Amino acid sequence: MSLAFQESLFDAADDDIAPGPLPGAVRRTVLADGAWVDMVPGWVRGADALFARLVDVVPWRAERRTMYDRVVDVPRLLCMYGEGKLLPDPVLVAVKAALDAHYAPELGEPFVTAGMCLYRDGRDSVAWHGDRIGRSATEDTMVAIVSLGAPRSLLLRPRGGGGSTLRHDLGHGDLIVMGGSCQRTWEHAVPKTTRPVGPRMSIQFRPRGVF
Repeated sequence: MSLAFQESLFDAADDDIAPGPLPGAVRRTVLADGAWVDMVPGWVRGADALFARLVDVVPWRAERRTMYDRVVDVPRLLCMYGEGKLLPDPVLVAVKAALDAHYAPELGEPFVTAGMCLYRDGRDSVAWHGDRIGRSATEDTMVAIVSLGAPRSLLLRPRGGGGSTLRHDLGHGDLIVMGGSCQRTWEHAVPKTTRPVGPRMSIQFRPRGVF
């Protein structure tokens, strides 16, 4: 697959692709109703080189889903690595290990799945939602997202609207972790945009039984 995007001038060399430290780097924002968000800008060194590798090796697929009595195209490409499946790049193994080491004392379990989305341009998007299928419908949990490629806006708002919307422009190796009650009490989205934007990849690490 050929996708062109503007690489970061601060990206590391191809042989230095790795996650950075988490202790001391994580910035937590406490939200309402027991939710919180952790951020580490530029956490994955060499993220643009990793993006280029994953674009080629991941078996991306287009999906169609039923919405409002119609079958429509999902406006992004997808791939899912379920529990026990080999991740497509050793850097993602290192990313998962770093997340497990840092968050296991608070989460109480490891991350076991990796869902991947490829937003090819500003027409690709994901609507407002929370990851509320499975245990996260009733329990506090975490979803850790690593963003590669060009930055796109990830929006957060209280579930059902009615409150302030938070905006995070994520790309080039940024990490965001949504925890506590965030999946139940808040919603997130990547909206369409008419601005010229490059492709972005989202890699979502989740614990068992969270979708």
